[in-house]
Amino acid sequence: MEEPRRAPIRCALFDLDGTLSLLRDGWQDQMVPLMADLLEDCGRDESREEIEALVTGFVDELTGKQTIYQMIRLCEEIKRRGGSPLEPLEYKELYNDRLAAAISERLSAIEKGALPPGDFLVPGSLAFLEELAGRGVICYLASGTDEDLVRRDAALLGFEHLFEDRVFGALRQYENFSKRMVIERIISDHGLDGTELIVIGDGYVEIQDGRETGAVAFGVHTREKNRYHMNSGKRERLLKAGAHFLAPGLDEGAALLDHLEVG
Repeated sequence: MEEPRRAPIRCALFDLDGTLSLLRDGWQDQMVPLMADLLEDCGRDESREEIEALVTGFVDELTGKQTIYQMIRLCEEIKRRGGSPLEPLEYKELYNDRLAAAISERLSAIEKGALPPGDFLVPGSLAFLEELAGRGVICYLASGTDEDLVRRDAALLGFEHLFEDRVFGALRQYENFSKRMVIERIISDHGLDGTELIVIGDGYVEIQDGRETGAVAFGVHTREKNRYHMNSGKRERLLKAGAHFLAPGLDEGAALLDHLEVG
């Protein structure tokens, strides 16, 4: 890994799921079976194992982008099998409903005070956010998850105030949002030189976009639980995407800021 050119870090962009939040940990166990069932219904001569291998491959490949892109790919696979797919947004809503049901007990337990929000935070994430804010860095949040859910999760986990109105997520008109758009907006709004922005995420999308726009890229290869063993190669994927720095969590975030001479 090469060191980035040094410049005062003025802004930071965070991904949400797998970078700060573990509320949706295990989401693959909802998405993959849904897609596999739909492809199996096409009646093509394929084993369940073959279908699941195909699905896990493209779901993993598209992780970090808006969920709708995984559904667009699902529609393409249904068409290849002679089926007539619904609109991608309809499949996204089916998936969102499944995931919402799967994590509803987690959300309810936090809201009722039965479980502490910290149980669903990536280790060191809240302290790292507070450290950045304390050093005068302006923090942004951008996620492929729907924007209203991103705002809800940020509030539930106790870090919404550190982002204020600088929270962005997937929109119904999906062409109007991407992490790349948010990065370019931050650079433009603040008149940044690329390395005055640090991008922190566990997906190749934000790391690649950060590198291509000249930002410092910090890849977080958190462990995610799912029965398909997806993201087992997350560290290698982040390295290939161009991460300047890699860590399994955010516990050492303050040390990285010291290394970069932030604040």
